[in-house]
Amino acid sequence: MLLTVFDTSGLPEKERAEAWWEVTALALVTTRFRLVEPESFGARIEAMALGTAQLSALSYSALLSQRTPQLIRRSDPEHYQLALVTFGRQGIEQARNNVLLCPGDMVLYDSSRPFDAFAGTTRDRAESLVFQFPKKLLSLPAHRAERLLATRLSASGGTGRLLSQFLTGLAEEHATMRPHDMVRLGSIGLDLVTAVLAEHLDGDEGRAGASRPHVLFLRISGFIQEHLGRPLTPAAIASAHRISLRYLQRIFQEQGTTVSDFIRQQRINRCRRDLADPALRNVPVHAIGARWGFPRPADFGHAFRKAVGMPPGRYRTAHCPPTSAASSSPGAGASAEPS
Repeated sequence: MLLTVFDTSGLPEKERAEAWWEVTALALVTTRFRLVEPESFGARIEAMALGTAQLSALSYSALLSQRTPQLIRRSDPEHYQLALVTFGRQGIEQARNNVLLCPGDMVLYDSSRPFDAFAGTTRDRAESLVFQFPKKLLSLPAHRAERLLATRLSASGGTGRLLSQFLTGLAEEHATMRPHDMVRLGSIGLDLVTAVLAEHLDGDEGRAGASRPHVLFLRISGFIQEHLGRPLTPAAIASAHRISLRYLQRIFQEQGTTVSDFIRQQRINRCRRDLADPALRNVPVHAIGARWGFPRPADFGHAFRKAVGMPPGRYRTAHCPPTSAASSSPGAGASAEPS
């Protein structure tokens, strides 16, 4: 299991701020920050690898942080990050939204957009759990997810409470997990995040009067997820839901995509998950492609390279580390200086 642990308590006071900036730039995203009380600053992070996702447990003294357009141009992992506040007060402004968060609140933010944030007070440390993952893995259209950036996502009930309990339990029990367990739990976490975001979007649209096309989109996208390993065509999907092919295409156009593109992206997402799973290391790459609807290796390689930017075999090498690797240490390489 890959685990990065860093604690400033073992460093001289003058080195803590720069060291914290370096490790968070590597484990999360590069930001500029200012410490409220530099002389008493302290921080700790445990970053747990979950296949293509990551869960980080953070604790730190009060600070102000900023991700600027310049920093984004220099380095952008193109991730969504969902933070669960577990102690203290935190706030963030992004995409013209501004929210103040208390323990039990969650918030979504985007590494590709500037943000301003603060955490903690002069009396308290701030603590949170941050679940991050590639934006391409979220099975919601980007323009819909963007509506929820820097808005309060409650963890007091429904799927929000399930996600909160899942993240908290995972942070507490990660030391007992095997590497392939962590990969699978990362996929479960992504599914729960998707469910939470969909629940909030559905609630907003329900209050505004949800349309039949939107309800059908949710039903059809669930149907597609359940049948990804089988032959799927737009005509067959339309027939299964007793609607015309033209109407089906219009439903997906309203979500900013097409039926075929949606199917392809979901299949690629499943392939990425399996290629990063140590338990499936001995399964041939072409077999994973065939499992998720790419029976011809050449077609699979082309589609995967186009979507991900590298061949599936290289992706496996990069994201499925040897099982003997039990830990990793943070290193240098951040691309901006703290202010």
